[in-house]
Amino acid sequence: MNYKSALKIKKSTLLGLLVPGIAIYLFIIIVPLCLSFYYSLTDWTGGPIKHFIGFDNYHELLGDSLFWKSFKNNMTIVFLTLVIQMGLAFLLTVLFMSKAMRMKEFHRTVIFFPVVLSAVVVGFIWQMMYSNDYGILNAVLRSLGMGDAIQAWLDDPKIVIYSVAAPLIWQYLGIPLIIFQSAVQGISKEIYETCELDGCTGIRKALYITFPLIFDTIKVVIMLSIASNMLVFSHIYVLTGGGPGTSSMVLAQYAYNTSFTSMRLGYGSTVTMGIFVLSFGLVLIFKKLAEVKQR
Repeated sequence: MNYKSALKIKKSTLLGLLVPGIAIYLFIIIVPLCLSFYYSLTDWTGGPIKHFIGFDNYHELLGDSLFWKSFKNNMTIVFLTLVIQMGLAFLLTVLFMSKAMRMKEFHRTVIFFPVVLSAVVVGFIWQMMYSNDYGILNAVLRSLGMGDAIQAWLDDPKIVIYSVAAPLIWQYLGIPLIIFQSAVQGISKEIYETCELDGCTGIRKALYITFPLIFDTIKVVIMLSIASNMLVFSHIYVLTGGGPGTSSMVLAQYAYNTSFTSMRLGYGSTVTMGIFVLSFGLVLIFKKLAEVKQR
């Protein structure tokens, strides 16, 4: 067998391995996206498509105050997640690097365990915790003599978006933690040993050694976090359904209500396209900002 024949066989093998993955990606991502754009150009209400209305739905979307309010709520959740969840994940990563830390595997398992739970289950658990009548959160505050801190956590429009963000931060804390730890394990121990010999320990080692060396990994995790939190739905649906009023409405919830409650599937498809454009745009903006900072 000559070199060209071997190369052809390798190419055909590679193509055979790629085809199933590409087919699945096209079926799950590209085809629904194209169909959503197609339906967004219509006034579809669930039956036969009667009229193509061009970009009228997009004109309506630009002036839709509830859509932009939902986007603001999503951005609040994204911000809280990036600041609190990523910050905690990095601090825990530094803590797990410490030789004084005991039972590391146990703590890592406990932190990661909520990730495998259903979002619906987590939503119901936190709904019971927040309950005004029998919720453990208010009960603990009452037992500590902090009656002034007791709140209607899911009924107060001023704080509800922060209340629904807490379960998201708690449940998925294990994901950035595991990724950060994997990145840290790829750093040569000699670097840390040299750093310690120069007197760089503790928080200085974390900020000047660990953080710069895993910065590329942090960027990827942040982009994934932005994309996933722009699509948050199950927690909000179980906890508040977007209420009270529309104070905790998020984009995915708004798209669901528009499509399956109001039966405006054409406009609901437009909302989903808006979610796609905004999510993609945010990821691109962050990527560009991170590249500028890195230079």
